[in-house]
Amino acid sequence: MQVLGIATGTTDPETIVEPLADRLRGRVAVVRGPGTDGDEFSVAADGWTASGAIDLEDVLDRIARDHDYGLLVDVPDARFPHVCETGVAAPDPVVTFDPEEFDVEAALDAIEAAEPYETLGSLVAAIKRSNRSEYAGAIATFTGRVRALEHEDDDYTTSLTFEKYDGVAEARMAAVEADLESREGVEEVRMHHKVGRVEDGEDIVFVVVLAGHRTEAFRAVEDGINQLKDEVPIFKKEITTDETFWVHER
Repeated sequence: MQVLGIATGTTDPETIVEPLADRLRGRVAVVRGPGTDGDEFSVAADGWTASGAIDLEDVLDRIARDHDYGLLVDVPDARFPHVCETGVAAPDPVVTFDPEEFDVEAALDAIEAAEPYETLGSLVAAIKRSNRSEYAGAIATFTGRVRALEHEDDDYTTSLTFEKYDGVAEARMAAVEADLESREGVEEVRMHHKVGRVEDGEDIVFVVVLAGHRTEAFRAVEDGINQLKDEVPIFKKEITTDETFWVHER
């Protein structure tokens, strides 16, 4: 799912949401935030709505399973690329606009250029829709997460930041998926590695395998994460309570 934040001030958010949603080709979910004065979210998705004091991460996980796009309207601190009204602060502003001059094309380009948002749930949902699912009796998964401590006397790791070699990383990951899918009994493989800052305890990387039997599924998951770490150029910066360093330079 591609996600774009929309941060407005005096502008009616619907004047931004409506032209964007009309131009996006696929299922669009709109999450409207509480701003700074409340704790109520509302969600308008394809076929259902929700509102209340709901967790944003849970909402995104739910809509990512069956939506192509998510628009986050005035959701404070959402760590996604943002379209911002001039003078309004938001994380990662990629397009700014004056109230009377919203550039729809620039916003469309920004949402398509953003890193896709995936969760374990969205990848499992996608692999269940595979046209090979009728041949499969097993789905195996791996989730890698930020470990705060390896030993009791270690410095506490507060976050990791990941950067990828654009173009090359995607091609290498696709090659790993294709290699695993060429194995007897492996029907489909989905992999995803986050980039940017990931806080301690948050998920980093997912491997999901659809296979005929558990033996092929488990083996492909283990080999998949090992190949991803060895062959895909993604670089990790570690931030601890005492220092910051690129892991590959150690």
